[in-house]
Amino acid sequence: QVQVVESGGGLVQPGGSLRLSCVASGFTFSRYAMSWYRQAPGKERELVATINASSGRTDYADSLKGRFTISRDNAKNTVYLQMNSLKPEDTAVYYCTVRFPLSYYWGQGTQVTVSS
Repeated sequence: QVQVVESGGGLVQPGGSLRLSCVASGFTFSRYAMSWYRQAPGKERELVATINASSGRTDYADSLKGRFTISRDNAKNTVYLQMNSLKPEDTAVYYCTVRFPLSYYWGQGTQVTVSS
């Protein structure tokens, strides 16, 4: 069955960096776009970034451009989110998502806390 497992979250100081990983299985990874979303306490889930299946084209939330980078390694069935210059407002649970044609499949999420 489809599985996506996120890792790499944790506690980081403002200005620091983290790289999140998402390992996928149970489907042909290279055929589907992948996204990262996040949900902060008391807020709605928001799209962070998306990477296309074949072209590798990426899209980002406007507020995150320049600080976050999404990438994928189809040989490893893994998508990454490099986060730099982190701010306290980046604190959230980060979710990896498979964008199937008719539905999305969500991972369990990984907590990122930015605090001094």
